[in-house]
Amino acid sequence: MAGITSADVARESGVSRTTVSYVLTGRDGVNISEETRRRVRETAVRLGYAPSAAARALRTGRSDLVLCILPDWPVGPVIETLLDELADELSGRGLSVLVHHGRGARSLTDLWRTVTPRAVIGFAPFADHDLLAMRQAGIQVLGTLGEDDQPDPTLPSESQLRIGGLQAEHLARRRGRIGYAWPTDSRLEVFARDRLLGLRRACTELGLPEPVVRPVGLDVDAAADAVRAWRGQEVTGVAAYNDDVALAVLAGMRAEGLACPEDCAVIGVDDVPAARVAAPALTTVSQSIEVQARYLAALVLADLDGAEDKPAHPGHGLHVVERDSA
Repeated sequence: MAGITSADVARESGVSRTTVSYVLTGRDGVNISEETRRRVRETAVRLGYAPSAAARALRTGRSDLVLCILPDWPVGPVIETLLDELADELSGRGLSVLVHHGRGARSLTDLWRTVTPRAVIGFAPFADHDLLAMRQAGIQVLGTLGEDDQPDPTLPSESQLRIGGLQAEHLARRRGRIGYAWPTDSRLEVFARDRLLGLRRACTELGLPEPVVRPVGLDVDAAADAVRAWRGQEVTGVAAYNDDVALAVLAGMRAEGLACPEDCAVIGVDDVPAARVAAPALTTVSQSIEVQARYLAALVLADLDGAEDKPAHPGHGLHVVERDSA
């Protein structure tokens, strides 16, 4: 059976194919009554008409893609959740998410000119010439939190600083020395740096000693080495870069015959599913990724709709999820 075409929608609606095209592509500046627009949309839904994405891109010079540019970061549960939530939010408006991981040599200009996206979301600042070229081409460009101006990558991130602060505040209940479990993946250093800085600042404010930093790889032996070093320096609580590193610390403690939190408390970041079933269940800092994804999707849609009022920033949503490990 042949697919439903715009001609079928036009015939059932009693209008021209041009009118159908104007209505279903959201063309502004065309004198079409609201009653006619409603009838065309309802007919398209009833018949199951789905416009061709390729044809639409040829007509408008723009696809229905939202292009997400990821730097050379490891893609873990947090990024996966953000992308899944973003895709779900945008799919209701017929938009699809295309993810580009910046590990190859392909230039950003070559990429966006090929796929002609409706919007581009950057998970790290764009080069000035790329940002200017995309905006001149009429492409909506957003950062991961929707900033109009790109953040200065040389300055600490307020949200990352706050993560370290929350970890310190929670572990400070024990009034002992805090250890910091630094990730061994060099691609994570920019985040680890800011989280550690937030931890250090909070320790100073709380009257605690300087935290003891040890690298922790995602294997038992490396984690056990770090645990032994912390024990020798009277560390009573460990703030880990993220939940993966925190789970490694727990494994290292078991290998050393230590109990958590009796011998040493542990707190992670991200609230990954494995944190809930760890032994003991892992205390962690949640970043409320679902909230951030909904906000980002709302920004994209508000801009595409030409809305004057932009959605309010929901805040970073950082909070401690307290479980048995701390």
